[in-house]
Amino acid sequence: MSDNIIQLNEDLIKHDLKDLVRNSVEETLNALLDKEADELVNAQKYERSSERQGYRSGHYKRNFHTTAGEVELKVPKLKGVPFETAIIERYRRRESSVEESLIEMYLAGVSVRRVEDITETL
Repeated sequence: MSDNIIQLNEDLIKHDLKDLVRNSVEETLNALLDKEADELVNAQKYERSSERQGYRSGHYKRNFHTTAGEVELKVPKLKGVPFETAIIERYRRRESSVEESLIEMYLAGVSVRRVEDITETL
């Protein structure tokens, strides 16, 4: 009778988990920035609306340091409406509260749908 022994590479698991968290933080922050731009313009991307107050003019990339690693934010550029995000303070390059809360939710086993609901309230 052979014993099947499962060996886990702990360093590989930690690295993969860190990448997963970093990608999750990056996607969440970019989605929040897009949502905030939609609210400022009063229309979604490519939507024609009489209530539109401005127009999108692409985005610029900005590096943002978190404890999970460096993420690349795609900050929307707007015409006709000044874009000042409430998510990240101006000139701030480091943030840990959003990332720490995502890690805690992940480790607590919170579902992706629930994480999405929580980030919408932020």
